[in-house]
Amino acid sequence: MSRSQTHAVAAGHVFDGAVLQPGAAVVVDGAQIVSVVPRSQLPAGMSIRELPDGTWIAPGFVDLQVNGGADVLFNDEPTAAGIAAIAAAHRKFGTTSLLPTLISDTPAKMKAALEAVDASADLQPSVLGLHLEGPFISPLKAGIHDPRFIREPTPDDESVLCRPRKGKLLLTLAPEAVPPGFIRRLAHAGVRVSLGHSMATYAQTKAAMADGLTGFTHLFNAMRPLASRDPGPIAAALESTDAWYGLIADGVHVDPAILRLAVRGAGHAMLVTDAMPPVGGRRSSFVLHGQEIRVERGRATNAEGTLGGAILTMADAVRNCVELAEAALTDALKFASLHPAKFMGLGDRLGRLAPGYRADIVAFEPASLNVLETWVAGAPSDRSAGLVARAGGI
Repeated sequence: MSRSQTHAVAAGHVFDGAVLQPGAAVVVDGAQIVSVVPRSQLPAGMSIRELPDGTWIAPGFVDLQVNGGADVLFNDEPTAAGIAAIAAAHRKFGTTSLLPTLISDTPAKMKAALEAVDASADLQPSVLGLHLEGPFISPLKAGIHDPRFIREPTPDDESVLCRPRKGKLLLTLAPEAVPPGFIRRLAHAGVRVSLGHSMATYAQTKAAMADGLTGFTHLFNAMRPLASRDPGPIAAALESTDAWYGLIADGVHVDPAILRLAVRGAGHAMLVTDAMPPVGGRRSSFVLHGQEIRVERGRATNAEGTLGGAILTMADAVRNCVELAEAALTDALKFASLHPAKFMGLGDRLGRLAPGYRADIVAFEPASLNVLETWVAGAPSDRSAGLVARAGGI
């Protein structure tokens, strides 16, 4: 262990992803966590970053649905530079890992997004891979997606999606809109498959889950609703211990009563932002596929009133989960870190503050969820806002 790289971050409380420890410190060597110990057990002479009284530190947030930030829309700038700007904007709010998310678009734009993520793999430790939200979805639940780009997958699409890549791939689709065996083949190739923008029945959802679908994209939104004699995908998600479902906890997309139901389900809740360009930016509007989306009173909508993503940060999502869903803060922190890391197959290296895990850390005030600092692969936020050399990679 290199003494010159070894240091500690100490706080009033450390939530390690499982247990809340008062008066503790996280010992970091380079990009990796060495240990979590009581402050009193740190060796003499070790460099220590002392955080203000009352501060908590926890695993950095993992956001699996990020459309934009810093006035950048990923659909418009599917480049390494665009990804860097988006990641830097969200890092200020505690997000240390994310999936840039491409809303249904052309095959050429999908290819560009895949290439941009591969190009970022050696530069941006925050970038875990890519989330393709569509285009293989139901036109009946298109939401803000442009119907011109909604289509069925081709053999070429399948070949591109299943090929080896540097990062992870999450694909949101409607099970009823893809051919038999498509989900099974993608899952076998390591693609995480999630139901979204779908009118799938309960039976269709269960069949897709048997084929390897494990995720549900922004549960409740843009999918067949739950009804007494038509349970649909929502019932399948809430009753299954194998389900992982994203929740947009902004007080707009999902009513607090529904949030409370979801976090108590048998499945695994995950907080996502579904963030659009105004997050961390200066503008109150943006254009998506020719539609102007305006932000008013915390809602991002087009001229017809259709929601166009969210104006939400992960820190706000955690706070809202506590205030609206009445979840314990430690549970909300799990929904924002450990659960999404596990869903993506990264639970052995992200989502915990434990020996051998990457040093992705967020420091915040527990009452307000005001983020004081973040560390990505051991690098503090003031040094990790731009393109950095990958260390301790995924």
